[in-house]
Amino acid sequence: MNAGILGLGRYLPEKILTNADLEKMMDTSDEWIRTRTGIEERRIASDDINTSDMAYEAAKVALENAQISAEDIDMILVATVTPDQSFPTVACMIQEKLGAKKAAAMDVSAACAGFMYAMITAQQFIQTGAYKHVLIVGVEKLSKITNWEDRNTAVLFGDGAGAAVIGPVSEGKGILSFELGADGSGGKYLLQEGDFLSMNGREVFKFAVRQMGESSLNVLDKAGLTKEDVDLLVPHQANIRIMEASRERLGLPVEKMTKTVHKYGNNSSASIPVALVEEMEAGRIKDNDLIIMVGFGGGLTWGAIALRWGK
Repeated sequence: MNAGILGLGRYLPEKILTNADLEKMMDTSDEWIRTRTGIEERRIASDDINTSDMAYEAAKVALENAQISAEDIDMILVATVTPDQSFPTVACMIQEKLGAKKAAAMDVSAACAGFMYAMITAQQFIQTGAYKHVLIVGVEKLSKITNWEDRNTAVLFGDGAGAAVIGPVSEGKGILSFELGADGSGGKYLLQEGDFLSMNGREVFKFAVRQMGESSLNVLDKAGLTKEDVDLLVPHQANIRIMEASRERLGLPVEKMTKTVHKYGNNSSASIPVALVEEMEAGRIKDNDLIIMVGFGGGLTWGAIALRWGK
């Protein structure tokens, strides 16, 4: 049984933190941030909005978009590294809020690659026929683990949530191939130390540029497709230079790559589903389009999916 996307939803906090705002907080400049990252602004959740609140809002929209009820959900997977607390999980919290009474629920921790890991986990349950509908959410409140005195990381991250309902789709549609991977030896380059996240930007950049391109080509090869078949590249929105390197590796024109990093910054596991919603709402995703989604994150982890759009 093929598994694909039946519905999408997202939630972004109202508060916008611009580069000009950051200039007043630390030794940085709009020009420095934009030329190195492509980021102009990012969304920051207020103190009274938790990770679970954002996840719930995105999940509601995804269910509505898929035209199914919470009671139709068999499983909830939430990809996050910034849960409200260690347990209960965010997945259990939104299960209760949604009223998804028959759904199993758990969180997935693979940092910025979390949505890819959750999506492929959902696919396994659907392909075997064990479950019919799996709700997956990528959500982060990175602002709560950001050191606002560290200009190398503080300028990068934002908050938000993106959700998808994964379910059975017709032959030839949905997930055609995937790649998941990890390199624990690189864990020291991107991690949470104490209360704050820490990153070796040079090493993460080198890893991401190599891995995003390789993984994209690998899933095309696994699906028996070529670079020329790609209609849309949806990379993890980490850094415009990393994203451009992936696009160039696939030989795609600029208009075939999703870009939301300038508006939302890097919101980790939420970035790919948030970007997908952007494309869907703009009418840029058409039935039968071949979409490549690819991400990398702390761990180090990575994941890529070749997906044929449609039900």
